[in-house]
Amino acid sequence: MSKNMSSIAVVGMQWGDEGKGKVIDLLSEEAQHIARAQGGNNAGHTIVVQGKEFRFHLIPSGILYPHTKCYIGGGTVIDPASLLEEIGSLTSQGIEHVKRLYISMYSHIVFPYHRLVDQLSEKLKGGAAVGTTGKGIGPCYTDKTSRCGIRLADLLNPEIFQQRLKAAVALKNRDLEKLYDHPPIAWEPIYEEYSTYAKKLLPYAAPVEELLYTASKKGEKILFEGAQGALLDVTFGTYPFVTSSCTLSGGVCSGLGVGPSRVGQTVGVAKLYTTRVGNGPLPTELSSDELAHFPDHSSSREVGTTTGRKRRIGWFDAFLLRHTTCLNGVDSLALTKLDILDDLDEIKICVGYKHCKMFPATLEELGKAVPVYESHKGWKVSTRDVSVYDDLPDLAKAYIRRIEELCEVPVSLVSVGPEREKTLWLDRFFDEQ
Repeated sequence: MSKNMSSIAVVGMQWGDEGKGKVIDLLSEEAQHIARAQGGNNAGHTIVVQGKEFRFHLIPSGILYPHTKCYIGGGTVIDPASLLEEIGSLTSQGIEHVKRLYISMYSHIVFPYHRLVDQLSEKLKGGAAVGTTGKGIGPCYTDKTSRCGIRLADLLNPEIFQQRLKAAVALKNRDLEKLYDHPPIAWEPIYEEYSTYAKKLLPYAAPVEELLYTASKKGEKILFEGAQGALLDVTFGTYPFVTSSCTLSGGVCSGLGVGPSRVGQTVGVAKLYTTRVGNGPLPTELSSDELAHFPDHSSSREVGTTTGRKRRIGWFDAFLLRHTTCLNGVDSLALTKLDILDDLDEIKICVGYKHCKMFPATLEELGKAVPVYESHKGWKVSTRDVSVYDDLPDLAKAYIRRIEELCEVPVSLVSVGPEREKTLWLDRFFDEQ
């Protein structure tokens, strides 16, 4: 049986913020269906179209194309207020979404007590805090795995919702009082507020899993959208400085209820350097002297879409990327932000860590990792106006070829700016129908 090439999964290969939003937006032009598998409004995609910036947190960015249908899968956790604000933003910008946006009944709901516990827990950890967004994502996933969460299907049934909310708040009040010395909260105001949300979300509730299966059986083009990055995966990431869901390509299947055979190819998105937000190890992090030669955080677009925090910056880590290539089984790489390196005299690639044959599994080992670098001469020419890959400076092409060699994965596109047109294509993706 030939491989199904009418569906593509797009995943992050580093610590998130790799530019997945732009890649998903580009591929959405050909796709008919775009589906988000996991995470919540702790993720963020920024898209620039004709000089106008769009910010997404949970809704697939493919919604900008009027021919697409977009799905939020059962593996996600939904803050109704945040999602409805996002939907309202689409309406205010004239983007039609009725009968184009569908939410799985299996998705879990984020409540005020999740956000409260998130913030109190981080405060209690002190110097060992993970650096979460404080949006309640982790505690919501905790309730999911503890089997005391509330799903969209429950929220939409007033009687079931009241029963489960009362039970959930009773559990949370014991934790708040005994663990955090915090006064108890009342369930009634939450019930009233969220009952209003339920009415507004009802038109979007749908059997997402069946819809995607039917589309796949018909051979329609599907784009599976990952959130965050491989090293934030709750199992295989730099634990405990991770998110609370499966961010790998395998998470697409479990988060959307699709079989592995329905995913035709996987595109891994990586910056041509490395960044991460929040706490945790970053082996190739730039020294203050090296950082002074980079564009500032605003110019390099290295301020978080969701958090507004400045991202930490490091050299490209090929040793890390070989590891995440293994975890994701990627077929090709989409490399972003080449233009940020345009003015550097010297560009480094980490090719390994001293005394490490394999990527370290523990935080302690990774924190002690000493990168082994290759030094590459900078091209010192702007790439922002290059429209064809062959027209890139020779030194820039040599840098990209070296990354292909080290990671043993072909490069399918290179981004030289945030706009759609600032993209250099090396390969095609969807089958021509």
